[in-house]
Amino acid sequence: MSEVDDAQLLERARGGDEAAFSQLFARHQRSVYRYAVYMCGQDAGDDIVQETFLAVLRQTARLDTLRGPVAGYLLGIARHLAMKRLGPRGQEESLSDHIASGSPAVLDDLTRAETIDAVRAAVQSLPPAYREVVVLCELHEISYAAAAGLVRCPLGTVRSRLHRARALLTSKLASISPAASTNKE
Repeated sequence: MSEVDDAQLLERARGGDEAAFSQLFARHQRSVYRYAVYMCGQDAGDDIVQETFLAVLRQTARLDTLRGPVAGYLLGIARHLAMKRLGPRGQEESLSDHIASGSPAVLDDLTRAETIDAVRAAVQSLPPAYREVVVLCELHEISYAAAAGLVRCPLGTVRSRLHRARALLTSKLASISPAASTNKE
């Protein structure tokens, strides 16, 4: 099978082509999974991936052309599923259960893996609207304009949410490791 663009794979997959579906899944499964884990937690990742790709198969009668990249379309489906899982208030309180706690003295001696875990926990502790723009723009490297289309808000809102999210992350990570921010020797 020659290299085919995503839009063709999507249309063929909708038409029942198993090889096209497999290739589309292989190309985008990791991205959808990462988004789902950051938005809803580790337990929801596989479920949202499965539901996202099932939604693609269910939309066989869809005739309109895509208004952007297939990756954005798939993340849009995953976003819808994630927001349904998070509920109307985003269930921010339940996210704190997933964040590992530790004393500042222990966190000062973080290894690289522990630092990555701390950053992931900080991202996951953000309110859903802020977390979403960080995941889309910073982790998935989607343009602000594309993120605004996915989130269905103005470009300026994406920028302001991203600015606020970065400030919150800086604050959260500084409180985790105060020695890192004060030790400039």
